[in-house]
Amino acid sequence: MAASFSPSSRGSDPSSAPPPGARRRLALITGASSGIGEAFARAYAARGCDLALVARREDRLAAIARELAEAHGVVAQPIVADLSIDEAHLPIVAALRAWGRAPDILINNAGFGVPRRFGDAPWSRQRAFLMTLAVAPCALAHAFLPAMKAARWGRVINVASIAGFAPGVAGNTLYPGVKGLMIRFSQALDSEYRGFGVKVTALCPGTTTSAFADEAGYAHLAPRPGFFSRPQTADHVAEAAINGNESGRVIVVPGWRNALAVAALRVLPEDLTRRVIDRFGARYLLGEER
Repeated sequence: MAASFSPSSRGSDPSSAPPPGARRRLALITGASSGIGEAFARAYAARGCDLALVARREDRLAAIARELAEAHGVVAQPIVADLSIDEAHLPIVAALRAWGRAPDILINNAGFGVPRRFGDAPWSRQRAFLMTLAVAPCALAHAFLPAMKAARWGRVINVASIAGFAPGVAGNTLYPGVKGLMIRFSQALDSEYRGFGVKVTALCPGTTTSAFADEAGYAHLAPRPGFFSRPQTADHVAEAAINGNESGRVIVVPGWRNALAVAALRVLPEDLTRRVIDRFGARYLLGEER
């Protein structure tokens, strides 16, 4: 069931035509050109929200923006940005300021994986990972939370992972640590801003049908769907996140299989979980021998 939103927002756009006296909320979504980010865009457009869609693929972004604007009568603005560079949030802030808008909803979703041993991937790649998945989300939250606080209404969803509850193992070296940071960051922000009408959620999906594995280069290694390894759709994950955020849940783990995995990670001895995860994850050390 879709969460409800009142169609109001600070700022307006003359090309839009909201009902008299009503202004639509604006959702800013990073990594919006595919996967979970695109699913968030579709879910918020269906709820009557205007969109600021951020990604690197200009053609894909523009196509999604046009489609959703036409289908739902919202304003959808593509913002081409590379979140891996220094101060990547500044062009996004500037684009929104030029538009005369500030986001009521922030979805920090952009990300990728580095399926190598830490020293075998170029430092430029590892640094880009940290900038995209850790620095940029924190910077965007820092930029937009003051306006949400002043308006006494705001929503922030940081896309983490069930890996954020897992110990570190070989391959994707920084991934569990960064996703764990997003979980703790979300909890802290919720404690700080809940009293000002801002709800913050860490979304912790498991395996999801998206382009993530394709772009990382290990889609062909994924296990076949089974009782305990059934990937969820990006649409299902986005809906679970939005509904959980609206209901005030700080951590959302979509699907009972993923919830069971997280429960096991929390109670089982870490040395045991490290051995199990390390053995399973060995297949994702691309181009290497163990």
